Amino acid sequence: MEAIVAELAALGLGVLVGAAVVAGVVVLSRRAGGSTDGADADGGQPGSAGLPPGTVEVLAVLPSAVIVVDETDVVRTASPAAYAYGIVRDGHVVHDRLTAMVDEVRADRRIREAELELRRGPLGREVLVVHARVAPLADRYVLLLVSDNTEARRVEEIRRDFVANVSHELKTPVGAIALLAEAIADNAEDADAVRRFAVRMGRESGRLTSLVQDIIDLSRLQAAASVREPVPVDVDAVVAEAVDRSRLTAEAREVSIDVGPAAGATVYGDHDLLVTAVRNLVDNAIRYSEPGTRVGIGVRHQHGLVEVAVADQGIGIPEGELDRVFERFYRIDPARSRATGGTGLGLSIVKHVAANHGGDVTVWSRPGHGSTFTLRLPDAATGAPGGRPDPPSHDTGRADRPARARQGV
Repeated sequence: MEAIVAELAALGLGVLVGAAVVAGVVVLSRRAGGSTDGADADGGQPGSAGLPPGTVEVLAVLPSAVIVVDETDVVRTASPAAYAYGIVRDGHVVHDRLTAMVDEVRADRRIREAELELRRGPLGREVLVVHARVAPLADRYVLLLVSDNTEARRVEEIRRDFVANVSHELKTPVGAIALLAEAIADNAEDADAVRRFAVRMGRESGRLTSLVQDIIDLSRLQAAASVREPVPVDVDAVVAEAVDRSRLTAEAREVSIDVGPAAGATVYGDHDLLVTAVRNLVDNAIRYSEPGTRVGIGVRHQHGLVEVAVADQGIGIPEGELDRVFERFYRIDPARSRATGGTGLGLSIVKHVAANHGGDVTVWSRPGHGSTFTLRLPDAATGAPGGRPDPPSHDTGRADRPARARQGV
């Protein structure tokens, strides 16, 4: 028993001695100007000394940008994200909205939360949409947790716009069918009127069917990040099938389709999706072409890619519209699209098919000189499915011109 007491006494003496040594070191460092509440010695970044034990370790695992300020609004510690978002500069929080929340929390010690839009930096118009939570920490400090919700906001806006656009687009053919049905009922004894209205009803119902199918296709493509089970696909066969499906439309509009020689190209992917993409490009070219003109289709190998170029002699696209043609429901000429049965989703579907196959789609156009859309996919000969060869370094628009020349377009 006496031995145990002696060991405890010795242990207590050791603890007291250690504490005295630590206290002495702290006093000496402060006298030398190295306050533990100051900046880190290696670079002027705000230091974390003086925070409650374990605070830095706990904050380091949080997914949000983390900032701790003291009673003088000096940042004591901050995560790299806080600097990357431009929230902290020169040891201080730079956004007035956040500093106001800090002052309120410091005054009443109550937690504050808010959804804010903050400029990313002093230049430009880039805005961050963030969720800020500000809370007291110990007696001297205030903690800020800032989560970046910019992408979530963008996705929500896209979803909301998509729903609104779908609702608007569906109202037109549905309303037209309802009106035509009433007209048929009112003219039941007039055979010519019934026949005329029935033809128009059939046209509107076909347009409604195409719209619903395009919406389904686009939703399915957006839900899939990539083709799940890619297989080798003969690009020449894809082009042939797509052209065959578009022949009747081309003949009805008196537009000829010229297909270049077989290229023997193969890509990894889904045959049906690729046919849908190429057919949409061909249909779009036909829809915006005048009677008596031609649509040319060519396939070539280029820098580890297989390029399918569809060129027309149509009305062309203004330069300011080129960046928007792949948006859902966007139409350069709404009246023309409605007259020809376009849904405004064809090019968006092409873009998603290309992305799901590890490729992309580009456009060259000039008003009055037609357009060339080029679907670019990784060449199966360059590697395994899903491989992404380096894209060509040359200008895409210029590269598309030889394809037009080969087709005589």
